[in-house]
Amino acid sequence: GSTGSIGVNTLDVISRHPERFRVFALAGHRQVEKLAAQCAQFAPEYAVVADAEHAVRLEALLKAQNSGTRVLHGAQALIDVASAGEVDGVMCAIVGAAGLPSALAAAQKGKTIYLANKETLVVSGALFMETVRTNGARVLPVDSEHNAIFQVLPHDYTGRLNGHGIRSIILTASGGPFRGRSRAELTGISAAAALKHPTWDMGPVVTINSSTLINKGLELIEAHLLFDVAPERIDVVVHPQSVIHSMVEFTDGATIAQASPPDMRLPIALGLTWPERPDLSGLVAPNDWREPVSWTFEPLDVAAFPAVDLARSAVAASDTHPAVLNAANEQAVAAFLGGRIEWLDIVEIDAAVVGEHEGLSSPSLADVLAVE
Repeated sequence: GSTGSIGVNTLDVISRHPERFRVFALAGHRQVEKLAAQCAQFAPEYAVVADAEHAVRLEALLKAQNSGTRVLHGAQALIDVASAGEVDGVMCAIVGAAGLPSALAAAQKGKTIYLANKETLVVSGALFMETVRTNGARVLPVDSEHNAIFQVLPHDYTGRLNGHGIRSIILTASGGPFRGRSRAELTGISAAAALKHPTWDMGPVVTINSSTLINKGLELIEAHLLFDVAPERIDVVVHPQSVIHSMVEFTDGATIAQASPPDMRLPIALGLTWPERPDLSGLVAPNDWREPVSWTFEPLDVAAFPAVDLARSAVAASDTHPAVLNAANEQAVAAFLGGRIEWLDIVEIDAAVVGEHEGLSSPSLADVLAVE
């Protein structure tokens, strides 16, 4: 996912520490011009694209710049570079379920996985986390919310909330572009309006997911799996300023929050350098505590935005219900962006498809893909 927003920000961080990091492979799917420019700057051993047609185009661009980067294509190529012996860590930033096989391959080889792809956990969370544990891999969450939780949890946290005096995990949500609207006010929404996120600059699928808040539902599923927290002990609160990225509430009434400017380079850099704190001076401006500032928090309107409750019920239903939710949502978002359905139809379709599914326990990768 090197040509997406997470990939671009990751390379920005890496470029500032050439003594510490070397890029072994980049995968850019179909954005061959952008990928060629990245290859010129970082000189990876391999560049991976979607198919043979795009491979030919990329090879021509690399030949023109006398690049020594070898071009690969297809799903197996992603698996091969993610599991290569030369690789220490893998930034998993491919959007959608397409990122699952390569992330699983990295886990099987015991790599450090910088996880920015929600679907790896949503689609096959039980299988992925078991693979991580079995093979001694390490998962460092890059999503700003899960990275915040990771920072706030006790360092000796082992998944036992009661043992650490934790009452709940609280995910913060910006509320998206339609925050404050009632259900009745959410009719007739255009794709252009849904693609205008108030805080983050993301790809179209993630931005639409943020507008419906299905992204926050997927993050709830992720948090459940990453931190071994029951879904009913994960709450969502709307925080439009997007400065507090998530919180942990303790049984004594204390709540500890992680606050930083809304810049994805912070969680990316922290993941890459953990347990050290990176020096991002001159790159990201910190919060200015000398100026007055107000942060607000609002309860989630579940009637207007039912996606979070849908995700909570899906992950409680079976190991494969989240995969069905994700697959249905990918298709519904594509249909909305293509002008075939209304914005309100997205989550309604998700719920209908999830409701029809008969779940499986302890699914294999083949089971998960068949369910998808």
